[in-house]
Amino acid sequence: MNEKSIYKKALVLAVPMMIQNGITNMVSLIDNVMVGSLGTEAMTAVSIIGQLIFVFNLAVFGGLSGAGIYSAQYYGQKNLEGFRNAFRMKQLIGIFCIILGLAVFIFGNEFLIGRYLRGESDSVNPELTMHYAKQYLSVMLFGIPPFVLTQIYATSLRESGDSIKPMTAGIISVVVDIVFNWLLIYGNLGMPKLGVRGAGIATVLARIVECAVLVIWSLARKDKHTFLQGIYRKFLVPMDFAVKIIKKGLPIFFNEFLWAGSIAVLTQCYSTRSLEIVAGLNISNALCNLLNVVFVALGSAVGIIIGQTLGASEYEKAKKDSFKLMRFAGGICIILTVILVLFSGIFPESYDTTNEIKAYGKNFIIITALFFPLQGMLNALYFTLRSGGQTFITFLFDSVYSWAVTVSLAYILCTFTSIPVLGIYAIVQSADIIKFAIGYILIKKGIWISNIVSE
Repeated sequence: MNEKSIYKKALVLAVPMMIQNGITNMVSLIDNVMVGSLGTEAMTAVSIIGQLIFVFNLAVFGGLSGAGIYSAQYYGQKNLEGFRNAFRMKQLIGIFCIILGLAVFIFGNEFLIGRYLRGESDSVNPELTMHYAKQYLSVMLFGIPPFVLTQIYATSLRESGDSIKPMTAGIISVVVDIVFNWLLIYGNLGMPKLGVRGAGIATVLARIVECAVLVIWSLARKDKHTFLQGIYRKFLVPMDFAVKIIKKGLPIFFNEFLWAGSIAVLTQCYSTRSLEIVAGLNISNALCNLLNVVFVALGSAVGIIIGQTLGASEYEKAKKDSFKLMRFAGGICIILTVILVLFSGIFPESYDTTNEIKAYGKNFIIITALFFPLQGMLNALYFTLRSGGQTFITFLFDSVYSWAVTVSLAYILCTFTSIPVLGIYAIVQSADIIKFAIGYILIKKGIWISNIVSE
């Protein structure tokens, strides 16, 4: 019964996140297919900007996660004022991320996009791809502030055990995105035909609606979310508290930023073989990202559950639960592997592109799918380590490993060998087996177990 209850608790937290993120990624997939009908250059341009926005989004996630560790443990300790201070700290971090993100994208857009356009191609025009990418990015910048505010509220609600409101707001935003994509990409019902720019406008409108729904709804239910009562009576937090969160949070911020950066650089390494590979990876990522929300959501749930257990000083229970949840995540991901392999030959056919790019997409999907169980367990290990405040260890475990091993391996294989890119992709994916072994040993040793709010 105890095992069933911990699995049930994980699913109660994770399923709404899966639904929200799954629907959001479904919209990205639909966007992808819709834009793909405009041609390979448009599809590749949106894919490149998606990679860059992905780096920013994960940096925001990492920046807020330091405060989030405290939020989860304060909630387990039933310390309401501590939870409020963590929320206020998230707001300050969010403002910093918005300013920094806008500055980087505005002043470095052409340089960043150009990193993906160095490969040779007979079927993809790099100049046209650059034009579409800059056009799309110029619109997407307006969605950065509402995205950050949404994350502040959504993460805080989840850390207090409420995943329903973020999920509902996400579903509403999805409807907005689909409708306006259909209207603005193709110019339906008398609307202007804006193509790539229309896809960007639809996404920004969806983010604004999601933010408005979530914030207004949450503030209207202060009776339920008591941490929001008096939340804006003051904006700043005690200096000693801010320093503690910054110390814990900076490694996570740099970890998420550098890890997302490593994914972007990996794509750049593969792109040196040909621009068709970027388009093939875009097809693969569109489908795989739809299903990887399962292990990402389970990882987040693991972090919240284990964090609350540590906050209640139930250390032995936290250790046992961490292994149960790790195996649970890996088992569920086996099902996802089967689904992806079954759809690997069907999904690429929905794109209006060359047979070569479709073949790349199919094979990248299959290779990624085979490593899904490993990624599911790795996510659970990562969030377990982080739940105890061991942010420097997670920094070494995640992003440092990615750059020192994964990126270096991809660069060497792409630059100095003649191994086909699909073989390189499989070798790079398999490098995470070593990472899993390291994480398993760290969890087993229990060095992550601590109650940081009591300290």
